[in-house]
Amino acid sequence: MRALISVSDKEGIVAFANKLQNLGVDIISTGGSYSRLLDSGIQVTNVSDVTNFKECLDGRVKTLHPSIHAGILAIRDNNDHMDTLKELNIEPIDILVINLYPFKETISKPNVPFEEAIENIDIGGPTMLRAGAKNYKDVAVVTDPSDYDKIIDELTANGCVSLKTKSYLALKVFEETAYYDSLIAKYLRDLSGEKFPNKLTLAFDKASDLRYGENPHQDACFYHEPLVKIGSIANGEQLSGKELSYNNINDANGAINLVKEFKEPCVVAVKHSSPCGVGIDIDLYGAYKKAYSCDPVSIFGGIIATNQIVDLKTALKMNEIFLEVIIAPEFTNEAFDVLSGKKNLRLIKISDIHAPQKNELTYKKVSGGILAQDIDNKADGFDFEVVTERIPSRSEVSDMIFAMKVCKHTTSNGIVFAKDKGTISIGGGQVSRIWSVENCVNHANEQSLGAVLASDAFFPFRDGIDLAAKAGIKAIIQPGGSIRDQECIDACNEHGIAMLFTKTRHFKH
Repeated sequence: MRALISVSDKEGIVAFANKLQNLGVDIISTGGSYSRLLDSGIQVTNVSDVTNFKECLDGRVKTLHPSIHAGILAIRDNNDHMDTLKELNIEPIDILVINLYPFKETISKPNVPFEEAIENIDIGGPTMLRAGAKNYKDVAVVTDPSDYDKIIDELTANGCVSLKTKSYLALKVFEETAYYDSLIAKYLRDLSGEKFPNKLTLAFDKASDLRYGENPHQDACFYHEPLVKIGSIANGEQLSGKELSYNNINDANGAINLVKEFKEPCVVAVKHSSPCGVGIDIDLYGAYKKAYSCDPVSIFGGIIATNQIVDLKTALKMNEIFLEVIIAPEFTNEAFDVLSGKKNLRLIKISDIHAPQKNELTYKKVSGGILAQDIDNKADGFDFEVVTERIPSRSEVSDMIFAMKVCKHTTSNGIVFAKDKGTISIGGGQVSRIWSVENCVNHANEQSLGAVLASDAFFPFRDGIDLAAKAGIKAIIQPGGSIRDQECIDACNEHGIAMLFTKTRHFKH
């Protein structure tokens, strides 16, 4: 029995090779792997002695040779194949131990030169892996050091690797090579600026199994993008509390994306993937009080995200209610001691939570396909038009911009009432815009007097304007674009309401 070993990740390889050798397996190897094994006292044959061909082109060509690939691909119970090997004096290779050049680690380095990235694209490794996996009935292909012990156990017990294990290893090979090629494709695609390729390949690393999905009867898992993505839930550090659930991660992602909209001290409360309270103030305590007061009922059991260090005063206030998750760039020692006292409360540290969302694509799986689009990172408040007789005050404009940034992250049809940089009422997820307005009016009560309203899309009729006016709304920001825009403008003029058009819609489905 022969094994070919060629690994970039040399964790455990010497011990594994030593056990193979003790089981009577002959070992051939290449480059750095050969040197490591030889220096460790392993009896090993250089691949050049097998191919009778010296490595060339700075190591680019060493295993791309019939003496290697015929030994891998020959079907053992095919007499013609075995006669050919005998005729060519080629011995079969029964075990392949290969992991690939560290392309991901290379391109993860800041400002890595293109030439260095290209040199870390493995050619011979994937070729051998795919060959061995194709012939998995006769070849055990090991790509993951965590499988070394399993191979040794089966060889020790049975003198061979079981077909079931070899089938499992072959699956891992094709997952690994597909992942590897996807990383390369993404790297080159990013450099070229191509946004929507004809062939979409995605690469993700499994981070953890989850207790369940949206509901207890649904299995779920969390995958991370392979390259570092700053300021996201994927790179957050959990400091305290039980493990995160599917819904926790989904809601946390929404809260983080919303808090990134603001530079001032901000607190975002999210429940069931929709914001239920947002506030900005001169300090975190004031921002939290604003977020909490918007909906003291819905915030119970919700998720909090903030862009400031959580201090003791704010922590004591947060600790008065049940929260699932609190996300912050940091917690003071005193705040941590208070909040970590609740064993089920998850505390997540994301030190770079301020980092803006990158210009990337978002994906949504649908039956039989996948949708891709740019993230909605259009800034609001810079290109608006006053369309009414009444001109809004500076503070009203500031509140409207705040409200529209919140509205972007609210499920359509989204309506947000706000005053003094705090949400008063948030209505979304309705199939009719007037219903969202009604929800906001009913929830806000007298708090809506003098408040502003943001709408994620145009008002199709004036009924929403009339209802807002009765509630005391004094200024409205909306995209415009309806065939009844003039009707809505007239309604605002009748009620003495100021209105801005942004000409940008923010549906979130």
